[in-house]
Amino acid sequence: MAELKTRPTKRSVAAFIAALPDERRRDCRAVLRIMKEATRAQPKMWGTSIVGFGSFRYRGASGREGHWFLAGFSPRKQSLTLYIMSGFAGAGALLRRLGRHTTGVSCLYLKRLDDVDLGVLKRLIRESVRHLATLRA
Repeated sequence: MAELKTRPTKRSVAAFIAALPDERRRDCRAVLRIMKEATRAQPKMWGTSIVGFGSFRYRGASGREGHWFLAGFSPRKQSLTLYIMSGFAGAGALLRRLGRHTTGVSCLYLKRLDDVDLGVLKRLIRESVRHLATLRA
């Protein structure tokens, strides 16, 4: 079974964010503060372009096991991608109040942080982290 390519590295989160264009850098610094507070973990680079916080052990349907971050983000070209690892089941009411976004299974895609309600975003992240903590207990 192949190992995951995306895993924690020793690369600098600060240097990664500093190299971003102004608006994306500002958004990433804000998300960094939100996720750091929600996870109570220090940010680490996962691979070359994901900033992750904390970790949890998972076991997939295939039986594959591994470690992944509790929450994370990546400043992709088309959008700022936030990884909400618990997914969005039961988060419909919050998502309706969030503002302009799209979602994948556990990804929240934002064009700009100014397009969303930061209070709702903080709550989504906190609830995801709290949910993952109950799985670890």
